[in-house]
Amino acid sequence: MLLIKNGNLITMAGMYEQTGDILIDDGKIVKVGQVGEVPEDCQIIDAAGRTVTPGLVDPHCHAGLWGTACREEMDGNEYTEPVLPGLRGLDAINPEDATFDAALRQGITTVVTGPGSSNIVGGTFLAIKTAGEDMESRLICPELAMKMALGENPKMTFGNRGKAPRTRMMSAALMREELFKAKEYYENYKLHGQEPDFPFDFHLHSLMRVFEGMRVKIHAHQADDIQTAVRVANEFGLHYSIEHCTEGWMIPEFLKKNNAECLLGPTVGGKSKIECQNRSYEAGRILEEAGVTFALITDAPFVPIEDQLLQVILYVKNGMSREMGIRSVTLNAAKITDIDSRVGSIEPGKDADIVIWDVEPLDTMYQAGIVLIDGKIAYERKAGESNVDYQKL
Repeated sequence: MLLIKNGNLITMAGMYEQTGDILIDDGKIVKVGQVGEVPEDCQIIDAAGRTVTPGLVDPHCHAGLWGTACREEMDGNEYTEPVLPGLRGLDAINPEDATFDAALRQGITTVVTGPGSSNIVGGTFLAIKTAGEDMESRLICPELAMKMALGENPKMTFGNRGKAPRTRMMSAALMREELFKAKEYYENYKLHGQEPDFPFDFHLHSLMRVFEGMRVKIHAHQADDIQTAVRVANEFGLHYSIEHCTEGWMIPEFLKKNNAECLLGPTVGGKSKIECQNRSYEAGRILEEAGVTFALITDAPFVPIEDQLLQVILYVKNGMSREMGIRSVTLNAAKITDIDSRVGSIEPGKDADIVIWDVEPLDTMYQAGIVLIDGKIAYERKAGESNVDYQKL
C-alpha cells in the first residue's frame, strides 16, 4: 500500500484545492480524503504544501508514430490511398520513443495517439500510459477510435498529385461513401457473418465498428469543415469528437446545439496554414461560457508535448477558468476519449496515476516532482535536473 498524505488535492471528483490524503493499493486508488490509520508497512509520501492532481492526459497526439518530427521516424500517414480504415496506430508505435519520457517529466501519464490527417479515413488511435514495464501493461485500449479528416490536409496530400480529393465536396463524398459501404457491410455481417462464403472485407470490417459505438475522431479546423463533420456524424449516428476545432469559438451555439465534443488545439506556435488563421487563445473562455464540452491537445510533435500546460496557462490568461484549465487536460480529456473509467480523476477504483507538483501546474514555472503510474513512482525529479529535453530516463 502507498499513502500520499497532506496534499493540496485537485481530484476532479469533488475536491478542489483541499487538504487530504490518497490511499493506493495494487495500482488502484482505494480512498481519498481523510484516510486515517494505515498498516505499518504502508509506504508514505508526505505531500504537505504541494498540489496533487490526476495524471495529465493528452487526448490527441502522435507520440510514438512521429518520433520527434524526424522524417525517417514518421509513420503516421499512409500516402498511397485516401481511405484506409484498416490501419492501426498500434502497428506503427515505438514504445521506446523519447517523447514518452518527455511527457512523463511534465506529469502526462496517458496519451491518446494515432494516425495523422492526410487520409480521409486513416485508421485507429490507441490509449497508452507514458511509462510501464512493457507495451502490454501500458496499453489502456489498443484501438480506441477511428480517425477521419476534412480540410486542407487530405486535399493537399492527394489533390496535388492529381488524385481525389481535390475539393471539400469530394472529401465529404469519400467519407460518406465509405460510411455507406461500412454500414451495409455491418448489416450483412450481423446476418451472415458466420457463414463460410461471407465476403470478408478487411477495411470495411474495421470501419464497421463505428456502428457499434467506436468513437470517430474527425479532424476539422475551419468552421465550415466543423459543420460538415457534424452533419456527416449526425447522418450516420456516429459517436464522435471534433479534433482541433480551431474555429469552433466562432460557432459555439452550433456546437452546443449538436452536443459536439471538441478537442481544441494545438494553439501554441505560428498560424502555419490558411485554416489556422483564426486560431485564438480566447477559444477556451468562449467554449466554456457556451457550455461546450472540450479538452486541450498538443498534437505532438507539432506542438512539443512538454508544452501541454503552457497552452493551458495561455488559455487561462485569456479568460478560461483555472478549474477548467486542469479539467481540460485531465477529466475532460479522458471523457472525450472514453477512458474516464480508468483515468482523469482521483477517486476510488481508478488507476493510481497521480502527480505531486513541486511547482503548481498553472504557474509558468510548473514542475512535476513525483509522477505515479498505476501506483508506482515512474518519475521523481532530482535537484537541478532539466525536465524539458528528450533524453531517455
